[in-house]
Order: sequence, then C-alpha cells, then structure tokens
Amino acid sequence: MASISISKKHTLTHGEARDIAEKIARDLERRFELAYAWEGDHVDFERPGVSGRMRVGKSDIALDVHLGFLLTPLKPAIEREIHAQLDKLVDGHKPRGRGAKGGPKRA
Repeated sequence: MASISISKKHTLTHGEARDIAEKIARDLERRFELAYAWEGDHVDFERPGVSGRMRVGKSDIALDVHLGFLLTPLKPAIEREIHAQLDKLVDGHKPRGRGAKGGPKRA
C-alpha cells in the first residue's frame, strides 16, 4: 500500500482552515466518490482502494492518504493534484473581514 503525507502551512483562523478542509472533502466526495466524516478537527475519508485523514491544525493542514495496490501507480499524479489544490485554496484564500491599512474591506 502506497502512502502520501502532505502538510501545508497557513496563517488562517481555525474556522477559515476548517472551511478549506471542508471544501477539499466535498471536492473529493464529488470527484472520486469518497465518503467523509468529521471528528473534531480531522476528517476521515474512504472508498475502496483509498483511505485517509485530513487534520486541521493551528498553523497547518495535514493530509495522509493510503492508496491500495491498483492506485499505487497513480501516486505521483494524485500527490501533485493534492499539492495543487492545497496551494490554490490556502494561498489564494482572502482572510474575511480584514481591510488593507484602514482602507475599505474587500470581498
């Protein structure tokens, strides 16, 4: 069984980081039919051939994925996609309610 472990640092509030993790979980469910469930600050997901856990921490989002034998050859592509999604969601996230140097707040 192949494993993927990824951790992405963030400067988000806990709620914002959790919202991003929820978006990732919903996307995994939609695209790959992965069932997921929250337990505290982590979400477990699985389907035949794939299982994993995503943890929302104070300063990072960590993801551990276990691939079954048939998906092992796809590990590099899956890993690239996970990195791309985390980068897009975390780095592209605009903090809520914070304006620039006293200027108007932007959506």
